[in-house]
Amino acid sequence: MTSESSVLADTSERSRNPLRANARVLTAALVGTSVEFYDFYLYVTAAALVFGPLFFPAASREAQLLSAYLSFGLAFVARPLGAIAFGHFGDRVGRKATLVASLLLMGGSTMAIAFLPTYQMIGWVAPLLLCILRFGQGFGLGGEWGGAALLAVENAPRGWTARFGAAPQLGSPIGLVAANGLFVLLGLALTDTQFLSWGWRIPFVSSAALVGIGLWIRLRISETAAFSAARNHGPPPMVPIGSLLSHHKRPLLIGVMGSVSAFAIFYLCTAFALSYATGSLGLRREAVLGAQMFAYLAFAIGIVTAAVRADATSPAAVIRMGGLATVVVGLGFGTGLHFGTVTTITATIALALFTMGFVYGPLSAWLSAQFPVEVRYTGSSVAFALGGIIGGALTPYAAQIMTTHYGVQTVGLLMSVAGLCTFLGARLGRAD
Repeated sequence: MTSESSVLADTSERSRNPLRANARVLTAALVGTSVEFYDFYLYVTAAALVFGPLFFPAASREAQLLSAYLSFGLAFVARPLGAIAFGHFGDRVGRKATLVASLLLMGGSTMAIAFLPTYQMIGWVAPLLLCILRFGQGFGLGGEWGGAALLAVENAPRGWTARFGAAPQLGSPIGLVAANGLFVLLGLALTDTQFLSWGWRIPFVSSAALVGIGLWIRLRISETAAFSAARNHGPPPMVPIGSLLSHHKRPLLIGVMGSVSAFAIFYLCTAFALSYATGSLGLRREAVLGAQMFAYLAFAIGIVTAAVRADATSPAAVIRMGGLATVVVGLGFGTGLHFGTVTTITATIALALFTMGFVYGPLSAWLSAQFPVEVRYTGSSVAFALGGIIGGALTPYAAQIMTTHYGVQTVGLLMSVAGLCTFLGARLGRAD
C-alpha cells in the first residue's frame, strides 16, 4: 500500500471510529486528569474532616474549619500562577511535555502531605508546610486542566469536539469517587482515633501509584495536530501571557465568567456540605461520603448528557441552559441541606451536581474556542483558574459565615449568583 493510500485509510478509520482511533489520547486526558483531581480532592475531604484539629488548633470548631478552608483556598491563588507558567511552555513547547510536568508537581506535593508532622509535633511550622504543599497542588493543577482539555479537543474530529472535550471533565467525578471511596473504606475499617492519628495519611501515600500510571500513559502520546500545524505556520509568541493580555482580554473575561458556576456548585456540594452534615448535623462521616459518591454518578451523567447535546447544538447553548438551571437549583439548595437527613442531602447535592454537568461538560470545547491556537493553552488555563478563585476559593468560607449568621438556607444564593454569571459569559462569548 502506498503512503498516500495509508493516509487515506487512516483518515477513513478515524471518521468511522473516532473514539477507537483516538483511544490513547482520550485515555491520557481522562486518566491523567482523574489522578490530578483525585490528588486535589483528597485535600478537600481532609480539610473538612481532619485538617482543622490536626494543623489549626483553635478555641472552637468553627475557627478550625475556617482556617482549614483558607488553606484549601490557597490552591486557587496558586492556580492562575501555574496556568501562566505551564501555559507559557504549553503554547511554546507543546501540550505533551507540559502535561507530564504538571502531573509530577501535583503528585509530588500530594505524596509529601502524607508525611507531614502535625501542629502538636512541631507547632506553627506544620500549618506552614501544609500551606506550601497545598500551593504546590494548586500550581500543578493550574497547568493540568487546560492541557488535558486541549489534548482532547485539538484531536477531535469534526462534530465530536464536545464529546472529546468531556474526557478530561469525566476525570473529575472519577477522581472524586476514588478519593471519597478510600476515605469511606478507611472510616469503616478504622476507629476514629486511628483515622485521626494515621489513617488519613493512607490516601495521600496511595497517589504515588496513580501518578505512575498517569505518567506511563502520557509519555506514550503524540503532540496535538492543531499545535503542530500552528508551529508549521510560524513561531509561537515569545510571552504568551503578554499576547493574551494585549490582544485577547475580552475572551479572557468571558471565559472567567463562564467558568464560575462550576466551581461554586462543586465546592458547596463537597467541602461545605460534608463539613456541615458531619459537624452541625452530626451525621456519620461514612454516610455523608457515601451520599456524595452517589451524587457523583449524577454528575458524570450530567457531563455526558451535556456533551452529547452540545455536539448536536453548540457548547454555548448548553452552558447557557446550565447557567439558568443553576440559578433555580441554588434557590432550593440551602433548604435541602436544612432538612438534615441523609436522603434529602443526597437528593440535594445529586441534583446540583447533575446541573453542574451542563456547565462543566461542554466547558473544554467552549473555552478552547474562545482563543486562537497560539495562546490557547494560556488563555484556557488562566480563565479556568480565575473562575476557580471567584467561584470556588472562598465559597466554602463564605458559606460557613452565612450559615453562622443567617442560617444554612441562605447558602444557595451563592450558587444562584454564580449561575447567572456563567449564563452571561456563555451569552457574550463565541458560540462554537
